[in-house]
Amino acid sequence: MSMINGFNAADAARLSEKERSLIERRERLLGPAYRLFYERPLHTVRGEGVWLYDEAGRAYLDAYNNVASIGHCHPRVVQAIAEQAARLNTHTRYLQEGILDYAENLLATFPAALQQVMFTCTGSEANDLALRIARHYTGGTGVIITRFAYHGVTGDISALSPSLGASIQLPAHARTVRAPDAYRLGAEQAGKRFAEDVRAAIADLRANGIKPAALLIDGIFASDGIFPGPQGCISEAVAIAQAEGLLYIADEVQCGFARTGDCMWGFQRHAVQPDLVSLGKPMGNGQPIAGVVVRPEVLEPFGRSMRYFNTFGGNPVSCAAGQAVLDVIRDEGLLQRSAQVGGYLLDELGKLGERHEWIGDVRGAGMFIGVELVSNRASKAAAAEQTRRVVNGMRERGVLISAAGPLENILKIRPLLAFEKPHADLLVSALDEALQALG
Repeated sequence: MSMINGFNAADAARLSEKERSLIERRERLLGPAYRLFYERPLHTVRGEGVWLYDEAGRAYLDAYNNVASIGHCHPRVVQAIAEQAARLNTHTRYLQEGILDYAENLLATFPAALQQVMFTCTGSEANDLALRIARHYTGGTGVIITRFAYHGVTGDISALSPSLGASIQLPAHARTVRAPDAYRLGAEQAGKRFAEDVRAAIADLRANGIKPAALLIDGIFASDGIFPGPQGCISEAVAIAQAEGLLYIADEVQCGFARTGDCMWGFQRHAVQPDLVSLGKPMGNGQPIAGVVVRPEVLEPFGRSMRYFNTFGGNPVSCAAGQAVLDVIRDEGLLQRSAQVGGYLLDELGKLGERHEWIGDVRGAGMFIGVELVSNRASKAAAAEQTRRVVNGMRERGVLISAAGPLENILKIRPLLAFEKPHADLLVSALDEALQALG
């Protein structure tokens, strides 16, 4: 089919003249590597709470964006940013109280062993820094990731992000393991298989003369297809890795900050103790801030042998935004809401599964849910084309979600933490209609 700016002719015919112009201008100015969501891209001009608005004023329920996770343009975050920007914004080489106050409050949410934090601008930078620290501490280079992981876009980290595309070539020092897929393996076997794979990956690295350094995993396996549990399913694998001298890097860029409902951090659901934790996306509710939380004994040799400096990482404005996010999570009870509303949404989506044969599995934790669409429940064959149609059908019905997994057949539902039950009902109703439209 003929393509116009990445869209086939049928899709392009549905676009307004202004939308066509914006797409053409975007491609001309930004190049071909950027991607747009949806067959009919959304032109957003304003956000408020759980809603995004297009140019015509139509509201879209945001059940996907994990950056403004406490709500678009949250007034407390906006006020904190504005007040600090009007007073001071510079780097971390001067004494300032804001960064220290924020560091203390952030670290207070972690287990006691994790006592220090280093700030970056993005989750990609955070994972890059965590990996550098782990390699320096262990003297190794080997890294174990999952088969369809996403950890960021810096040079080293993009090579450890197979989900970025088929052109990503896994480096010689990396090994992949299967995510714990309880849907296909069963709850008990998923964790055992994951542990066996990690043990085998460590042995394979060593057999090829590569000293392992780190197990780097996203605790909800978001890009692999969203595999939240059962709780504790990664504990054996983590224990094996740490006993073998690897450091466990918990990538919390997607599943942290109350996202999974049971606790503030996704790894806490599995009763494991990370050596390093990488943070990002929702940390500043849109203001760029990320970081690495680390055990002091792991950080000490790295800091003793080299300096670390990040021009914008940990700047006063970003720290003010980060503090406001922590305050809102506490004051608005968003951890509890994530558990309660997320649990309600999971139950209601499960009921849809009783009526729609396309739904093979509904799984999630808190406000992070995957709905796997299959063409045959017995074989569990992926219904990728139907998933694409549902995601676009939801967009037309005013609800924004996405897709995940290597075959892109899992609906990725990641509501803003400000969601309430009426918003969950709107989402379920739109999904019901979109599934009915499949026939």
